[in-house]
Amino acid sequence: MSSFRFLTAGESHGKALVMIIEGIPVGLWLREEDIDHDLKRRQGGYGRGDRQKIEEDHAEILSGIRYGKTMGSPISLLIKNRDWENWQQTMSVSAVEKETEPVTRFRPGHADLAGVTKYNLYDVRPILERASARETASRVAVGAVARRFLREFGVEIHSHTVGIGGCICEVSAPVDWEHVETSSVRCADPEVEKKMMSAIDSAKESGDSVGGVFEVIAEGVPIGLGSHVHWDRKLDGRIAQAMMSINAVKGVEIGAGFDAANALGSEVHDVVQLADNKQWKHITNRAGGIEGGMSNGESIVVRGAIKPIPTLSKPLPSVDLKSGKAVEAHVERSDVCVVPAAGVIGEAMLAIVLADAFLEKFGGDHINETLRNYRNYLASTGLREKP
Repeated sequence: MSSFRFLTAGESHGKALVMIIEGIPVGLWLREEDIDHDLKRRQGGYGRGDRQKIEEDHAEILSGIRYGKTMGSPISLLIKNRDWENWQQTMSVSAVEKETEPVTRFRPGHADLAGVTKYNLYDVRPILERASARETASRVAVGAVARRFLREFGVEIHSHTVGIGGCICEVSAPVDWEHVETSSVRCADPEVEKKMMSAIDSAKESGDSVGGVFEVIAEGVPIGLGSHVHWDRKLDGRIAQAMMSINAVKGVEIGAGFDAANALGSEVHDVVQLADNKQWKHITNRAGGIEGGMSNGESIVVRGAIKPIPTLSKPLPSVDLKSGKAVEAHVERSDVCVVPAAGVIGEAMLAIVLADAFLEKFGGDHINETLRNYRNYLASTGLREKP
């Protein structure tokens, strides 16, 4: 059973998004501003659509907090959809005299065909509403809570864009996170940033979309999160599942990832050393901070490959669910590029996995108890002698 778990509810054009979070111990300071900060970051990025001009996401804390601190009970959050006003008839919770025209034209690359087939529906609307990436706002809100918890242990999580439309940013030195946060595409290289924006412009002009790659880095993660003993307890497996669950992610790699497959063992594996403070360190970090399903004390480095968004302003050929005739795909308001936003969502998912792993390892009903367990553990992670 997970130590940190959450549920989300809500549709893209419904009244609101709702989240319930369980597992955060008593005594953690948490403010709505902590959550709103990341929600705003998710809504940014060059290539985003008109929806972001309408919504200004705000997470209202409904329960689980008293006098600014967590109570140990479930935390519930609410994000209202401002665009609901324009969709009250289409997404009415109550029965209506006349339903709106059903969506019957499939969109290639979306959940439309599989969803209506699985659930025996005549209308794509119930599928596209929940399959929409709007749901990721909920996960960013939950991830912000997890991130706030992790900061108590000195863990910081960042993301940046390493590729859009074939324009690649090669970052060999430490990433300038301040620049990334001011970049329209969350790119660390100003020159590559311009090329990425040009690629987005070209796709938009032709009625197309463009994908890319984001990288998420978690710094300050201790040795020993996760486990080698079962497949579902391996930290890299849990992270990969979390990243693959993000809309449009079609590939995940940790550390050197696929490049390691084309290198020699001597070029891949990270040599261990004993640091001056008698703690373990690695000369390199090609493993991306995880070995044998466990964190090894180095920064965790994860990359996600984002396919181009499937809703195109110049629609692809498709088929109508009702008539079976050839038609153009349904067009729902969408983005041209979501790679910068996907990096922020990736931060949230990594924070969620790491918060769960921290609670699994260090437990505690109160944040002070969890911190005490953590510090005692750190004191014993150096050289070993037989007891």
